[in-house]
Amino acid sequence: MQTTTYEFKAETKKLLDIVIHSLYTERDVFIRELISNAADALEKFRHQSLTAGDVFDSHMPLEITIDLDEKAHILTITDTGIGMTRTELEENLGTIAHSGSNTFLLQLVEAAKKDVNLIGQFGVGFYAAFMAGTRVRVQSRSWDGSEGHEWESDGSGSFTIKEETGLHRGTKIIVELKEDAHDYAVKWKVESIIKQYSAFVSFPIKLEGETVNTVQAIWTRNKNEIAEKDYAEFYKFIGNAVDEPLYRLHFSADAPLAINALLFVPKENFEVMGFGRVDPGVNLYCQRILIDQHSKNILPEWLRFLKGVVDSEDLPLNISRQSLQDNSLVAKIRKVITKRFLKYLDEEAGREPEAYLEFWKTFGIYLKEGMTSDYEFQKELGRLVRFESSKSEAGKPIALADYVLRMRPDQEQIYYINGPSRAAIEAGPYTEMFRKNDIEILYTMEPIDDFVLSHLAEFDGKKLVSADRADLSIPKGGEEDGADAAQNESSLDKGAKEGLISWLKKTLADKVADVIESKRLVDSPAMIVNPDGYMTSTMERVLSASRLEKGLLHERTKKNLEINFESPLILQLSELMKTDEWFAGEVAEQIFDNAMIQAGLLVDPLEMVERNYRILNRVIKS
Repeated sequence: MQTTTYEFKAETKKLLDIVIHSLYTERDVFIRELISNAADALEKFRHQSLTAGDVFDSHMPLEITIDLDEKAHILTITDTGIGMTRTELEENLGTIAHSGSNTFLLQLVEAAKKDVNLIGQFGVGFYAAFMAGTRVRVQSRSWDGSEGHEWESDGSGSFTIKEETGLHRGTKIIVELKEDAHDYAVKWKVESIIKQYSAFVSFPIKLEGETVNTVQAIWTRNKNEIAEKDYAEFYKFIGNAVDEPLYRLHFSADAPLAINALLFVPKENFEVMGFGRVDPGVNLYCQRILIDQHSKNILPEWLRFLKGVVDSEDLPLNISRQSLQDNSLVAKIRKVITKRFLKYLDEEAGREPEAYLEFWKTFGIYLKEGMTSDYEFQKELGRLVRFESSKSEAGKPIALADYVLRMRPDQEQIYYINGPSRAAIEAGPYTEMFRKNDIEILYTMEPIDDFVLSHLAEFDGKKLVSADRADLSIPKGGEEDGADAAQNESSLDKGAKEGLISWLKKTLADKVADVIESKRLVDSPAMIVNPDGYMTSTMERVLSASRLEKGLLHERTKKNLEINFESPLILQLSELMKTDEWFAGEVAEQIFDNAMIQAGLLVDPLEMVERNYRILNRVIKS
């Protein structure tokens, strides 16, 4: 049979070299590209056959078959799709980017040099076969029944076309593998690539006679048509899981692109179980073909615990179909999906509060991470955070919206205080005035919580305020009763108060920024407050620990010391400083250290213990 040899054009040779050596970062994707082309050919035939009368080889099933010859090092991919005529073989496979220009070529050359992605619609995926193949043959017969032909090339400078008899409808691509690519003729290797990239192609893919893509792309189907067991099976496949998901969100959107998304929340948080930082669990698909596994672009990093898929048929991909080209559009897609998922969580929290609390206990740390790192979604996240409060049951955190509903008419702020546990917080001095005035206060019991609430700043028009601020203003619960009035009458006079404050400032000059009379202590003798309205004691403690981990010293900022002139200890200290100033100084230092400990701040333990012994020794002797 007559064989005709054609030379690639000069610019086509250069372009082919780029495609083979520079365009793709992963060699495995050549199988994905060949399968994608086969699926496209099958889809085209299916559309043509709907309007055509009799078609050639109408009895053949629409499928993709892959055969391997491990001894001869040959991989063969066959489809029963639309096929190609001789002219189409010459035009489609002989001229890369024939609809482009030299300008396109120059752009692609520069992109390859700089490893920059370039958008393209030129169907160059077939040439990825030369990354693994030393010689590629394409046998094809068109659906119109015309004679078949074989295209052949080694990818260097020329190709040949000859007539080939006995072919069925469709295309067969025979790749003679390079010496360093012989593993692409091994079944387990090819099967793993298919399952990674092409598991959801809508036509059967048969490898050595066995169908590989058995899991359906259910995200493309109507939710009403999908059974719970189908969702569960899909989750186990896509999430590499053995149990069922905690939550599931299946939705479609039309803007900024038509997208389908199927997201799952697992039941376990493996990151907090000591397995290290998890990779993002959502994969990006385009027309059911994997584009970006464990995508870092399609969702913010703080949603990395999610499993699932996002698919769009008209994503603006780069020419190698390996990543998205339009970064601004990616940001818009990320915003749409993220807001939809957060809205779903809010709906679930309202529908089944107890179930949402289980989610919060397991994955709340990620939402807190989002609150401190992603301003764009703070409003939505603010509705989802949960904290215990003075009016909630132990172990039952509440929403900020619940707190606001219970606020007194004269209350303008949402109050919170941090501590290692609920018991420790309630035993401390910061909640005394809140209890007295029946004002609810949130308990933040994780180091990150103060950062979360300080970043949120306000909720529903109410400012969030830490209870260890020096400028705190607490609404009073009403007129003082007779006991309070009597107590006030028995406290120190103005001169005595000023004298004690002046002496304490001098005695603790190297430790405190100021000493002031407390308007909120009820029983405790003293408390530490922050003159800085933003930096809470907890935040300072976290920053200090962070600097120590890096081998840096953290210079502690001076705090204000508030003292309670109704406390017997403070009253006795006022007398003691007149009769035994040295011992009064020891007591003052200890009061300060005690207040620091209650604030969760560090003190010098050796110095404190030595002072305690001195005080005990003095008490015993007296």
